[in-house]
Amino acid sequence: MSATIINSLLEKTAAFTIEETLAFLANEYKDKVVFSTSFGQEDQVITDLIAKNDLPITIFTLDTGRLFQETYDVFHKTLKKYKKHIEVYFPEASAVENLLNQKGPNSFYESVENRKECCFIRKVAPLTKALKGNEIWITGLRAEQSENRNDLAVFEYDTNFKLIKFNPLLKWTLEEVQKYIDDNNVPQNALHKKGFISIGCAPCTRAIAPGEDIRAGRWWWESSHKECGLHQK
Repeated sequence: MSATIINSLLEKTAAFTIEETLAFLANEYKDKVVFSTSFGQEDQVITDLIAKNDLPITIFTLDTGRLFQETYDVFHKTLKKYKKHIEVYFPEASAVENLLNQKGPNSFYESVENRKECCFIRKVAPLTKALKGNEIWITGLRAEQSENRNDLAVFEYDTNFKLIKFNPLLKWTLEEVQKYIDDNNVPQNALHKKGFISIGCAPCTRAIAPGEDIRAGRWWWESSHKECGLHQK
């Protein structure tokens, strides 16, 4: 069934621009289309497209409790510029309390398993709550962000969250993203100008050196696929 729906969406939107596809989805699925933003460059492009076209798409973000101040700054600037409500989802306080009481505040540095446990509590569980009852999930994923994302499709069925994921910027380059931001005066995280390409929680993100992989700054102390569990097929 999901393959049939995806093929239909691909056929109906084949000649559409990103803006036209967003408008089509908003109309076709009414109040069941959501966009998750972490206020990174890609997400800011999509926020701009949704806001300037006044599309009835719910925008939400996950506040893990350990974000950079610069992320909160661009969040605030985005609210001021677009006057569009952004839903905020937090991790369950009891789960965070239990994690810190049992393993301390920096357990994620000790093993991949511990890091994924922290990511689950702070990101995956709140995301599950945010996506519940929806049918289309819009993301800012790009294929060149990591090797693990090379085989993503523009429309795909997410078996983990049981809904269709739309990745409108999948084939965009980082240069195209930056050009859109510059040309349209889109607010962006100040850390991007300091070598932070992919930005997550403050303890888990560092700037990258010239020539390093885009995701090298995420969980830099471990060898893994550099994913937190949000984006799995």
